[in-house]
Amino acid sequence: MQGIGNDYVYVNLTQEHVSKPEELARKLSDRRFGIGGDGLVLIDKSDKADLSMRMFNADGSESEMCGNAIRCVARYGFEHGLVEKTELTVSTLAGIKFISIQQDDWGRFVSARVNMGVPVLDPARIPALVEGAQVVDHLFDFESYHFQGTLVSMGNPHLVTFVDHVDLAPVSSLGPLIERCKLFPNRINVEFVEVLGPQRAKQRTWERGSGETLGCGTGASAVLVAGVLTGRLKSPAVLELLGGELTLDWAGPGHPLFMTGPATEVFEGSLEL
Repeated sequence: MQGIGNDYVYVNLTQEHVSKPEELARKLSDRRFGIGGDGLVLIDKSDKADLSMRMFNADGSESEMCGNAIRCVARYGFEHGLVEKTELTVSTLAGIKFISIQQDDWGRFVSARVNMGVPVLDPARIPALVEGAQVVDHLFDFESYHFQGTLVSMGNPHLVTFVDHVDLAPVSSLGPLIERCKLFPNRINVEFVEVLGPQRAKQRTWERGSGETLGCGTGASAVLVAGVLTGRLKSPAVLELLGGELTLDWAGPGHPLFMTGPATEVFEGSLEL
């Protein structure tokens, strides 16, 4: 399945058993010797929510949350009979998330709206070894790169930096340097953003453990937060990612952020391990 080009292999644990998800994620994500994808997502029932979701990056590392994947989990659960309602909850390592499935007049899936929770701005909780109650437009130095960045956690850590021309941004060179910088004990995702208007921006993301991806839902959420806090954007806003668009809505600090976007099943099949 894919959400704006952010593609993962999904396994239904109510039907299958996975004993070594880290190893399986690396194998299946290989686009030449596996199935190909940005990682692996495990779907299961939960005693705390309607469904549970575990998400592993292409390198086998486990992440707390994925905004594009959780929409796919909601659609899969609804269309494959794991849940029988359009308002559902999904348990993640970042807590329980609330999702509303939106349908057309014939009952077909159109999009999913996700309550992404209240953004975390305290660097100690992101976590980041940077002083201050918030890190907004902070000047960072990475080797020969000097830029302003804002730190936000949407259940997973993000550094957002605004650039003049996102197509020319040093995503592949600066992204991995920031991801593995010692300032970020759990590594970090990096967003490069060009503001197109007060309610529209264009984003590229270097994802922790996967490299540059076509879409990042938690990253788009972090971008809106950083944009609002720095006065560059206002809510609601549309984020243009390489694989499509997401709509974000945030009432400000202390309030939850909502993300709306598509989810598509590309194919299903079986693989003998």
